[in-house]
Amino acid sequence: MNGFEYHAPDSLQEALQLLQQNGEDAKLLAGGTGLINLMKQRLAQPAVLIDLRKISDLNYVKPDNGTLRIGALTRHRQVETSAEVKERVPLLAETYKHVATVRIRNVATVGGGLAHADPNQDPPPAYLVLGASVKAVSSSEERTIPLDDFFVDYYETVLQPDEMLTEIEVPVPPANTGTAFIKFLPKTADDYATVSAAALLTLGEDEVCQEVRLAFGSAGSTAIRARGAEDMLRGQRASVEAFRAAAEAAKDEVDPLSDPRGSAEYKRDMAEVFARRALEQALADAQARLAASGRR
Repeated sequence: MNGFEYHAPDSLQEALQLLQQNGEDAKLLAGGTGLINLMKQRLAQPAVLIDLRKISDLNYVKPDNGTLRIGALTRHRQVETSAEVKERVPLLAETYKHVATVRIRNVATVGGGLAHADPNQDPPPAYLVLGASVKAVSSSEERTIPLDDFFVDYYETVLQPDEMLTEIEVPVPPANTGTAFIKFLPKTADDYATVSAAALLTLGEDEVCQEVRLAFGSAGSTAIRARGAEDMLRGQRASVEAFRAAAEAAKDEVDPLSDPRGSAEYKRDMAEVFARRALEQALADAQARLAASGRR
């Protein structure tokens, strides 16, 4: 690991000023579970390291008028165990429960994970199907970016060198909505998945799919929305046959690479299987929620 200049600002404004002064020479350190590994492998060699751990006001989970706002420095474990998350957006609690080990989840931050942009991580597919957006802040401006537009390539996002991700905003799904997150682990719990899939399904009358979203991790250079499969199901009655056809279409929307967790061909086959399973689980979840509310 090369030498670097270290800063530990006490406020967001101080951190943004350091980013503005140092530009592409600087890297932000939150939990460190991603960046430190890259530095050890010399894949990232920042001249300036800005440690964010003193900025406590970026650690929160807040309901807000039909949305859930999550501060960028909130730990994975906090989201997993949050009563607010479990009540309003249970998909996130379920997804974070599957991230690596408790030791990692107690350190890794929500914003750091998204900004790291590793396509093998578990949370991005879940955030994609939930229609989440992120807030990016610099010394001069603030902007909101839909997560659909956030990821660019391996470890690359639309964030500018002087910007920091400060918050994730997640719409709370309607009551007639079911969700699911599943993944296949080839080895140990702290390894990446061969393929992961998240699904969201909002049911109308006669179990017609009012809204459908399907996304994959470990299936391309970024987390991927299977928009073709979604379009096939939207407006159709939920059924095993419809899910099978959509899952088969989703197989052609992923673009995985071969690695020690599986060949590209195997991962495409897994994407089809996991798309169908995720949709079936989301349907069962929606049916259970409707039954519990007396609407079914």
